[in-house]
This record gives sequence, structure tokens and C-alpha cells, in this order.
Amino acid sequence: MNSQSVPKMCRWGIMSTATIGQKNWQAIKLSGNGTLTAVASRNLASSENFINQLQASAPFETTPQAIEGYQALLDSPEIDAVYIPLPTGMRREWVIKAAEAGKHVLCEKPCASSYAELQDMVAACRKNNVQFMDGIMYMHGPRLKSIRDAIDTKIGKIKRIATQFSFFGDQEFDEGNIRTNSELEPFGCLGDLGWYTIRFALWAMNYQLPKQVYGRMISSYKREDSPNAVPMEIECGLQFEDGVTSSFYNSFLTGHQQWAHVSGTEGSVYVPDFVLPYEGKEAKFSIFKPEFIVNDCDFAMVENREEVVVEESGNSATNSQETHLFRNFAEIVLSGQTDDHWSEAALMTQRVMDACKTSAENGGVAIDLC
Repeated sequence: MNSQSVPKMCRWGIMSTATIGQKNWQAIKLSGNGTLTAVASRNLASSENFINQLQASAPFETTPQAIEGYQALLDSPEIDAVYIPLPTGMRREWVIKAAEAGKHVLCEKPCASSYAELQDMVAACRKNNVQFMDGIMYMHGPRLKSIRDAIDTKIGKIKRIATQFSFFGDQEFDEGNIRTNSELEPFGCLGDLGWYTIRFALWAMNYQLPKQVYGRMISSYKREDSPNAVPMEIECGLQFEDGVTSSFYNSFLTGHQQWAHVSGTEGSVYVPDFVLPYEGKEAKFSIFKPEFIVNDCDFAMVENREEVVVEESGNSATNSQETHLFRNFAEIVLSGQTDDHWSEAALMTQRVMDACKTSAENGGVAIDLC
């Protein structure tokens, strides 16, 4: 796709009527450089219901078309890019077909059922000169730039990264959600939640691949219609060069938490909501440089906490990280060039995630990556 033929607006198609597409409908609308052309589902009624519901609350000037069948969406000449929130077990097929149809691909996470699958997907996108990007929204929020600056200038040399992303799934979730079916979501909580925690550690380390990883399966679950058990609670560790370590915990059995803590030789950075900023709160994080003071018999621990509020990030829909994601993706499409950083980051994340799962399934044995 050359720059002369690129339209001024990126024309989107959504492949599936998955719930996550609802907030991304609005993100496309508010991006300023994108419009939603069509929504596809396996049956026309689902597409029509999805469009009617969301068009009533966040209407596009031209109502998106309801399409029956994913291939029909890819065959449309009115679409430049597709957002694919299909189950992980289905993504390889449809990402490759999208690339072969000349459509740019924004792919939900985890991107694939294995590193080898993702290699095939990325190769297809590169061959057809279309953009591939995974849907980690916090990577596009303005707050991350401020956190990067704090890590690089305020806390000394990184020594430790710790993260947790968890939520409690009830019995209905366990028995009926696709995330507990190994055929559709083979990584369970590690894929659904660990993709975020792994990426944060890789990002904090400027995308240095860890030398070694391990995983410990705390709890798994096999429901009747699932070929295999999936991780329900897992903890993993990454070992980088120069003695830097990282650990993360993911769970469908523990109440909601989404924090990240980067510790250095001179202080630390703590983010209480690194995946999705809390509703109604300013997007912020804290820098800690505590000091222990001794004066003869008197002593005190001084907190020395700096709270950083990222005002331009906020929580308004126009400035949300979801909107920035779709805006940034569309900018790449409209530029006529592709940015290989995003596919490389996804490949690295998938490789680490695969190794964590392999380790957890084999008693926690360490897996060497480099």
C-alpha cells in the first residue's frame, strides 16, 4: 500500500462481536483519524445487534455495515485495517488471511497459541507489507512516557521488577468463559493477564530478553468441555543480565489487582493501576526514595514520596489509552510505512510466555532463552 493511495481516514473492520470490541468502538470513533466501516460475526444477526446497540450510544456518521462471515469482511475493498478480538486459538488463521487480503492487523492478546504460530502470523504481515500490532492499550497511554522518565532518571539502576494482575472469576466464569477452555485460550490466566505483566517487565528493561525464566503452577482447572487444564493461578520469574530479576503473579482466583513496582539502587516507582487507570481518578504513579536518619539516640524513617499526576492522560474518552492505541495504529497505516517494533515486542512477549508455561508444566524447571 503506497502513501498516495492511503485514505485520510483509516477504515476499520471489527472481526467478532466480542465484548471488548464495545469500548474499542468508541476508541475508533474518538481517534480522529479512523472510522468504523463494518463489523463481522459468524451470523448476521449478531453483527446487526452489536451495531444497533453501539450506534445508539456512540454513533458514527455513517452506520457501520453488518457482515456475515469473517472472510466477507476481508474481501471488502472499503476496509484498510481489522481489529481481531477472536479467541486465541483462532487468531493464526485469521491474521494470516487478513494479511493476505492486504489488511493491517490489530490483534488482541495473547496473540497466538505458541511462538511458532506468532512467527507465521508476523511473517505473513511482513510479506504483505501490512502492520501487525498487539492490543496492549497501556503501551499507548501518555502516562507511560512519564514512568519511563522516572525509571531512567530518579531511581538509579534497576534491580527488581514486580507485578501482579489478577481478578476473581466466579463459578459461571470457570464453567462457561472461553478463558478456561484450553482449545480457545490455552494459556488461561497466564495469557489473559500475563501478557500485560510480561510486557511491562520487558518494556522496563528496554526490551532486553531475559536469560532465564521459570514458572510455578499454583492452580489449574480442567472443565468438562476443555481438552486440557488451563492455568488459574501462576507465579513466574525472569532473570536478566547484571542480576536484574522480575517476578509476576497472575490469577483468576484472587481479587482484582493490577500493580507494578520497579525498584532501583536509589528508589522505586510504584504504579497502582498500570493496566487500566482507575475510573474517576487521575492517571498517576509514585516515586519513593525513603531515607533512614539516625541522630544519636533519635532515628526516623522518612518516606520521601513524590506523586506524579499525568494531567494530559486523564480518564476522558478522548485521551484514553484505548483511543491513543487506535489513533497511533491509524497513523502508521496512513503513513504508508510499517513499524516493526510492535511485531518484535509481541514476538518477545510470546516467547517469554511460552517458556513460563513450559516451566510451570514441568515442575518449575528453569528455561534458558539466551
